[in-house]
Amino acid sequence: MSEIILSLNKATKLYAGVPAIDGVDFELRRGEIHALVGENGAGKSTLTKVMAGVVTLTSGTMQVNGADVMPKTPLEARHLGIAMVFQENSLVPTMTVAQNLFLGQERFYNRLRGIYISAQQFLQSLNFDVTPTATVGLLGAAKKQMVEIARAVLHDAKVIIFDEPTATLTPEEKKYFFDLVRDLKRRGVSIVFISHALEEALILADRITILRDGKHVVTDEAAKFDRARIVQAMVGRDLSNTLYGARKTTMRTAGARVLTVQNLKMAPMVKNNSLSVFAGQITGVFGLVGAGRTETFKVVAGVLKRDFFHGGEVLLHGKPVRYRVPAPAVRAGIAYVTEDRKVEGFFETMSVARNIYLGLLAKLPGGRFFLSRREADNVGSKWVERLKVRTTGNSMKVVELSGGNQQKVVIAKSLVQEPDLIIFDEPTRGVDVGAIVEIHELIQRLADEGKAVVVISSYLPEIMALSDGILVSRQGKVVEEFSAFEATEEKIMYAAVH
Repeated sequence: MSEIILSLNKATKLYAGVPAIDGVDFELRRGEIHALVGENGAGKSTLTKVMAGVVTLTSGTMQVNGADVMPKTPLEARHLGIAMVFQENSLVPTMTVAQNLFLGQERFYNRLRGIYISAQQFLQSLNFDVTPTATVGLLGAAKKQMVEIARAVLHDAKVIIFDEPTATLTPEEKKYFFDLVRDLKRRGVSIVFISHALEEALILADRITILRDGKHVVTDEAAKFDRARIVQAMVGRDLSNTLYGARKTTMRTAGARVLTVQNLKMAPMVKNNSLSVFAGQITGVFGLVGAGRTETFKVVAGVLKRDFFHGGEVLLHGKPVRYRVPAPAVRAGIAYVTEDRKVEGFFETMSVARNIYLGLLAKLPGGRFFLSRREADNVGSKWVERLKVRTTGNSMKVVELSGGNQQKVVIAKSLVQEPDLIIFDEPTRGVDVGAIVEIHELIQRLADEGKAVVVISSYLPEIMALSDGILVSRQGKVVEEFSAFEATEEKIMYAAVH
């Protein structure tokens, strides 16, 4: 039997005459972990969706176990032994874990107790600590992913494809996920995974394939790559000096105090939190999971409510404010760019132009009931050009864009409101290196224009590269403050942990 379980030859997929992938050759060996990396729009998701039967090739061939195949639906791919775990999970949130596992495999008559017992035994055989009677919607990201993986293994998948599997996981959950993938490999399952975290590809993969602009650039053993070689192959140029930059040598002077938070409380996540944000500066906010960073700024933006009694104060330009919904905060000049773009960031089936235009309408008092298509196209075109969103046109749906371009649309939707205070929550999560550079340049430009900018990030090099001042959050409040010159990674991490 050949060691190649799946292969693509001259794979090409056109959208409106524009190639998403162009003559790509790809081979997956039995029992290997194969990382697929590239910039946003490089064709990674399209290539894996071809394997999973979600997308059909315009030209080219696909083989499984040496036989020519062309799955037209995920069900056909599943019958070939191929399963895909999408970035946004495909589970039914109102059903239990066991019901999701056996969905589509039900007999004419089902005993619920029998399904739960079978699910319990199967999950234990995989060493998955998931309760079969739990409702999926109440599970965390890592547990949902376990259910997706379990469903793929239950369907006897010989190839499992992961699209950005660690984007929403905590460091502890990532470690557990890596162990799961290695265990699947030991069982003889072949793994393809897309990741923007290059270190994950280097640590986890046996081989790495790099795509650029829809074309295959290189495939090699992971041991022959380092971060610099991957980045250079991805973007066709050396970004080592621009991605996170050298240590800051200049610091912007603080302008007027735009935001003051005093003794803010929102049980159980925010506890007596106090901080200040100034115009013309980037304020970085760092902390581990559960530090209350996101919750604090969601209160500021009116997304969450602080405690009614003794909830503290929020002052905008020196005046106390209390927003119970985001609309008045938007009109007051506060923009919050969410960390979860898929759920909170955009309307995925609407066009790029309309999404951006809705951001503008949100600032108008009372809003509008009717959209002006011409105005939407004009506004959309302006921001697509300004933020270099890669799209085939304003009418392209946001769901059809790559992750980095979706993030740019979310940012444009906020910047079109011309805010004074812009809060970026994990602005480069699930974004490729080329888009990271562009988003960082945009953030720097906003501060240079005199805007007050907040960047919440779990990635220390990003905080160090961007921030003029750094706030370290722990257990619901800011515990330490550093200037860009004082800060070191050791000092910041010590403050975040101790």
